[in-house]
Amino acid sequence: MSPSRRLDPLLRHAQDREDEVAKALAERQKTLEMHQSRLSELRQYADEYANAQMAATSASQLMNRRAFLDRLDNAVQTQSKTVDSNREHVDAERARLLLASRDKQVLEQLAASYRAQEKQVAERRDQREMDDLGARRARLAKRTDDGEPA
Repeated sequence: MSPSRRLDPLLRHAQDREDEVAKALAERQKTLEMHQSRLSELRQYADEYANAQMAATSASQLMNRRAFLDRLDNAVQTQSKTVDSNREHVDAERARLLLASRDKQVLEQLAASYRAQEKQVAERRDQREMDDLGARRARLAKRTDDGEPA
């Protein structure tokens, strides 16, 4: 089996790995986008609630409003940390995809190099065979010209 053919299973494995990592990256990206959307919605709601003109008639209503705003702020901070964490996961998956792509590319280049060498060897062999055939014909033609039986 030629060296380039021996690399085929490795190339298939590298392609499968790259596909798997790309799929994981897509899932991580989708999760990140979902969390970013939630964060955006929370921030918008917190801004709207904080800017809403509400008539507070008592100190307890003011305290309840302040407590709710604090809970909203905490929710925004928590969601922001979740977004940051998911962004790190996306970056890690992107790095894994880059490595998987490089690994596959190296194997592809190696296989291409082996194929080129194999082609060159085959061409040399074919040329030697053609040269040998030409030399035999020349010897045969010379014998015929010299009157020797073939």
